[in-house]
Amino acid sequence: MKLKKVTQFIFRRVVIVALLLVIQVGVMAFFFIRFSHYSAVFYGVSLFCSLVAVFAIVSSRSNPAYKIAWIILIMSLPIFGGPFYLLFGFNKLSRHTRKKMAKIAEDMKRYDQLDRSVLSHMLEENPVAGRQSSYIERGAHCPPYRHTYCEYHPSGEVSFQRMLEELEKAEHYIFLEYFIIEEGQMWDPILEILRRKAAAGVDVRVIYDDLGSIFKLPDGYEKLLESYGIRACVFNPFIPVLNLRMNNRDHRKICVIDGHTGFTGGINLADEYINVKVLHGHWKDTAIMLRGEAVWSLTVMFLTMWDFIRGEESDFELYRPQVYQQEAMPDDGYLQPFADNPLDDEPVGENVYLNMIARAQQYVYITTPYLIPSNEMMTALCNAARSGVDVRIITPHIPDKWYVHAVSRAHYSQLVEAGVRIFEYTPGFIHAKSFVADGLYAVVGTINLDYRSLYLHFECATWMYRASCIDDIYRDFLETEQVSQEVTLEECRSVPFWTRILRNLLKMFAPLM
Repeated sequence: MKLKKVTQFIFRRVVIVALLLVIQVGVMAFFFIRFSHYSAVFYGVSLFCSLVAVFAIVSSRSNPAYKIAWIILIMSLPIFGGPFYLLFGFNKLSRHTRKKMAKIAEDMKRYDQLDRSVLSHMLEENPVAGRQSSYIERGAHCPPYRHTYCEYHPSGEVSFQRMLEELEKAEHYIFLEYFIIEEGQMWDPILEILRRKAAAGVDVRVIYDDLGSIFKLPDGYEKLLESYGIRACVFNPFIPVLNLRMNNRDHRKICVIDGHTGFTGGINLADEYINVKVLHGHWKDTAIMLRGEAVWSLTVMFLTMWDFIRGEESDFELYRPQVYQQEAMPDDGYLQPFADNPLDDEPVGENVYLNMIARAQQYVYITTPYLIPSNEMMTALCNAARSGVDVRIITPHIPDKWYVHAVSRAHYSQLVEAGVRIFEYTPGFIHAKSFVADGLYAVVGTINLDYRSLYLHFECATWMYRASCIDDIYRDFLETEQVSQEVTLEECRSVPFWTRILRNLLKMFAPLM
């Protein structure tokens, strides 16, 4: 029995992929070391590659911190650094791949049908809100909506129960798009509903990210779902070849039911998100449920990704909210779900966050699992705090990745010195990604304050203005703060010397993590 388990483990795709990647790295290292000793030509070519790489980095539009990290690596290892960057860091996909993936942005733009009266009313009521909304519409091709009800979920347990209730009501279609799906007490009841609904003729579709779920699901899981009548596909299958495209992952969390009801937020479909499996203490996460016109943007996000992966041409008009919900929902402020595409050179998620921080008048409260801000984000946070804005951030106390947590803590001192109040969620790990400001604005979504979320992954979130659930987000932040430990300036300054050295070394390479 033990031999069978060992054999099954050895021949799992993830193990084979890992071994092949290790072999490739080893072969490359051997090749460079071997020939660098015997060939002046090889040495010269490697140095030339490093010079080309540095020139490409300096002339690119990448974030300055990303540039610095790569330049340090190349200067430290001139023989390996340049070729390594040209292989894995040069953020340019092939023309064929970019053309194929450009369809996602083209379809988003095609179905961006802005109701100008909504934006005009917002601009008239509050020019600051109107300009933020206008930026999102132009940058992400996702317009603002009214006639949408918003419900805030302060935990994975609450969101899970509401999702089960709404999935049971599905009569026409169910779309699920998640970074992580894992068999267990969260996914299994959802799957049971999906199987029943598919058997009853409901159009059920599932997208999951291959890298996000590679350790969670059996090999070929999409084929099992297809055998249940559930149409399924995998985003960016992880293959045992070192290449740049593996950097771009589908980190979104979207559930759409009959076009009029949608869920999004930080919650994946795995047991730790509802605390039936304890990994890092209590897992704190958040989500929102939308019902009404704004769900259309979530539907478009899903269908554009589906068509890209499957090579299909969906008739989007069949999935509009009003098709299966004739009566209009009452107004609940302004709701604007939006996508962030890493291939369009427009960091929408980061800019939405920066605008909220820069324009806050009273307070801006943030929850994030990873606090690895760009230089622009760091400057905005510090300037806001120094200007008298109450800036507070809650991060985990128990990390899921020790090295990322070390980088987060490396930023504490500068922020606290500027007047930003930082709290660590002492019960465990906080995975929520939310902003709330001045009682007027909020964002709940999938976008972490790290380089991967802000620049490399497909993400989504919902910006809100004067929605009733903003008060719930505010109260939840204060309640979470009550069970969190504030980081003091004395604590930041009393960190041992060697710990500071390690944190700052990791901080230099944070953009590459």
